[in-house]
Amino acid sequence: MTSPQNDSGPQDHQHGHSHSHGPAAPVSKHLRKVIAAVLIPFATAVVVGLVVLWPGGAPAHERTGVGFDRQTQQATVVNVDKVDCKDVNAAQTPATGNTTTPSGNATPGQEPGLCEKATIEVTTGHDKGRTFVEIVQPDAPRQLHEGQGVIVAYAPDAPHDLQYSVTDVDRKVPMALLAGIFALAVVLVGRLRGVMALIALAVSFAVLTLFILPAILQGSNPLLVAVVGASAIMLIALYMCHGLTARTSVAVIGTLISLLLIGLLGSLFIDWASLTGNTDDSTGLIHGLYPHIDISGLLLAGVIIGSLGVLDDVTVTQTSAVWELHQADPTMGARKLYRAGIRIGRDHIASVVNTLVLAYAGAALPLLLLFSIAQSSVGTVANSELVAEEIVRTLVGSIGLVASVPVTTVLAALVVSADRTGLGAEAGASAPARNGRGRRRRGRH
Repeated sequence: MTSPQNDSGPQDHQHGHSHSHGPAAPVSKHLRKVIAAVLIPFATAVVVGLVVLWPGGAPAHERTGVGFDRQTQQATVVNVDKVDCKDVNAAQTPATGNTTTPSGNATPGQEPGLCEKATIEVTTGHDKGRTFVEIVQPDAPRQLHEGQGVIVAYAPDAPHDLQYSVTDVDRKVPMALLAGIFALAVVLVGRLRGVMALIALAVSFAVLTLFILPAILQGSNPLLVAVVGASAIMLIALYMCHGLTARTSVAVIGTLISLLLIGLLGSLFIDWASLTGNTDDSTGLIHGLYPHIDISGLLLAGVIIGSLGVLDDVTVTQTSAVWELHQADPTMGARKLYRAGIRIGRDHIASVVNTLVLAYAGAALPLLLLFSIAQSSVGTVANSELVAEEIVRTLVGSIGLVASVPVTTVLAALVVSADRTGLGAEAGASAPARNGRGRRRRGRH
């Protein structure tokens, strides 16, 4: 006697796939034991790693007042007046941004013109209600207007009139609105799966902010922290979004194998190419504040975490494709399932690799423009550490993605074709004699 789920037939399963990935047919008890034997020790190791490496919060330090390491408060522009730049000694670089020349003066050959004299009121902190004046030159990249929310930096050791300066614009409202639109779109299209995806996203950020970042700041090995944290995110996100099924477990194993490959390749080529990871102001500031942090290890950790999101997509899609092919034709053996699944995977590889390369190129576009202005050769550009770091990051992640397709497809084909119980439950009611011959044929694979 079969369950209602298994009696639904291939057509119902395919209809379910149009909305999510369709309900996964239950696998045999033996296969569940085999999968559990692989995943339970792995999940146990991840939990132990979280407990051992748990930081208990970021370490305290004295603020340097440099870059992001400054005390900041919220403020509002209450008034803006136009004044002659000469009258307000506008030869100094304004805090709201760099001007067109290093000294902060207007471009040579141009008159300074009219500057903006903005009155700013601090709205948070112990100096709430205090006002100060900010001079904005006409060629400054950021202009201020009345009623605008801004972020101001506080320097307690500076003279009283210079303790506050505008550092950025307050973008909380548009960012929150955009996040709300994103969440609404996910829920409307994905329904329950969309809700679970948003919860998984929140859990991922929690692991990142409560475990990965503080643990690295506490001095733990960045690579080890990234592996444990990424594994925790993978287990929580995949099972939460796709259910505690054999199909999800196969995707987890495929993702794990690909992450290990990315870690090994990243470690080898980051060391071989002598990439330090200290290529910008942010990493330089981190190294200055916490000299014990391994910056090259931080680079490798970033490669692993950055690859995880795309890996999840590839492995889940490949596993679901093999499962759906099996449910559409239960007589297919492991070899046929692999061949059909890998044809789907090749299309996925082409699009995903192109997406990765374009994403990294888009992020590094200003840097590439600078090299183009300098008329540097391709070899010179690729050899610079700034670009070489992105090339290694892209290629290592892409190799892991490419490898995940055949690995996951093989695992899914072997698991689903070896499942005698699942096949009998799905097709036994319609053609028992034919399905019996199909089971004998699969036994020879």
